[in-house]
Amino acid sequence: MTESMPGSNGRRWLRKAIPGCIAVLFAAGVTAGPALAVTTAASPAGLTTSLVAPTGHYRAGTVRLHLVDPARIDPTSPARGIRELMVEVWYPAVGTRGFPATPYLTPLAAAHFLTSNNLPPGTTLPQTTGHVGAPVDRRHRRYPVVLYSPGGEADGSFDTGLVEDLVGHGYVVVTMDDTNESPEVEFPGGRLVTGTFVPVTDAELLEAQQIRAADASFVLDELTMLNNGGNPDAGHAPLPAGLADSIDLSRVGMLGWSAGGAASAQAMHDDPRFKAAINMDGRFRGPLAQEGVNRPFLLLTGSYHTEQNDPTLAPFLKASTGPKLHLSLANSQHATFTDAEELEPELAPALGLTPGQVAADLGTISPKTAVTDERAYIEAFFGKYLRNRDNRLLDGPSPRFPDISFEP
Repeated sequence: MTESMPGSNGRRWLRKAIPGCIAVLFAAGVTAGPALAVTTAASPAGLTTSLVAPTGHYRAGTVRLHLVDPARIDPTSPARGIRELMVEVWYPAVGTRGFPATPYLTPLAAAHFLTSNNLPPGTTLPQTTGHVGAPVDRRHRRYPVVLYSPGGEADGSFDTGLVEDLVGHGYVVVTMDDTNESPEVEFPGGRLVTGTFVPVTDAELLEAQQIRAADASFVLDELTMLNNGGNPDAGHAPLPAGLADSIDLSRVGMLGWSAGGAASAQAMHDDPRFKAAINMDGRFRGPLAQEGVNRPFLLLTGSYHTEQNDPTLAPFLKASTGPKLHLSLANSQHATFTDAEELEPELAPALGLTPGQVAADLGTISPKTAVTDERAYIEAFFGKYLRNRDNRLLDGPSPRFPDISFEP
């Protein structure tokens, strides 16, 4: 769900109503304006997409886990069953040769994504740098861990480029799909759960924020079991060699975009195990907006997203008592903070999108600049607060990154 900026009579619009637009799946935050109609154009077959290569020295391994929380009834489930999640653990790996490449989306989810977005047959989703099941690189005893929460009605894979980059710098990253809200979540046994929970009202959006925070705490519980040599996967699927005892659970951060960014703040507010958190362009809801957080927090927003048009920003930042920083990325839009920044320009011909329509979704900043800037400041933040490595980038404006401004 995407909502309009404050001051536009509260009008909300669902990007899924825009035929064929890749941005349909990026949602639940602040947007710069109304939806644009998509023109009709011939769709080239065999369209290929790609992401900017990660930096850092580590290769990436992955494993998908099916987690079931018997202690919680899922209010987003039509059947009101117990809460279950699919997460993907990304970690520094060695000996990746011979291990299959990690798909951007699992097969059933990918097919649903391509069909629901009216992409032409033969369209190829990005090739990731991950390798399924590769052994963990144990040159370091343990790695800090970062949990990732996507935007409302978005898949957990839609910041894969950023996730890969963090892994390259020596982090374990756990991406979380939001069951019943993400457009497509594939569970073991060929079960595909599509999005039926569409938060619209303030109460529903707050509920979603709180559900994600509870999910994050549950995932940390499961990671503790894994780290101690257990297997939290509901089907006891095999785990990569060396994964046990590879995570430093005293150094835990959370990162999210849009609704996931607000959930990152909520999780840190609720659970002291989270030591640092980043909100990429999301709004705060409920008591959180007035109470803030008391540990390191980075707010990274698009250039249109200000305290003047989002009344939750100033109270949250004023109430927050830990180290805090508000950075703004020039000439950017809401979806700039996702893989859409790279994928939508590549898919535009197939979707019939004009350059002006792409700019409305992504701003006019170049994809390479946006990606480089986001990665640099996110890694600097987690480096300082999870690894005690301060590269001084957070001290003030840098001539290396002129598109990043430090907000009061």
